[in-house]
Amino acid sequence: MVKHIVMFKLSGDADFRLCKARSFKDALEALPRQIECLNAIEVGINQNPNECWDVVLTAVLESIDDVDVYAKHPAHVAAASIISDCKADRACVDIQL
Repeated sequence: MVKHIVMFKLSGDADFRLCKARSFKDALEALPRQIECLNAIEVGINQNPNECWDVVLTAVLESIDDVDVYAKHPAHVAAASIISDCKADRACVDIQL
């Protein structure tokens, strides 16, 4: 099993970032029903205004190869496009469980 952990920093004012983050969260949380290799996903929106990251996700997949399948899946690509105009930074780790 692999845990895929990603953080996103968005650009724009606080209201814009929150609106984008909520739309992104909704789209990501729908992915397990659309992507067979995605066992689970949890998405959180930062509540601490003193921190600079806006969204974090943890996804559980069977293998590192499945991370690539997930990343290229059309439903994931569509979800990622929600923040494409305001994604300022991204950090990712994939850990073996």
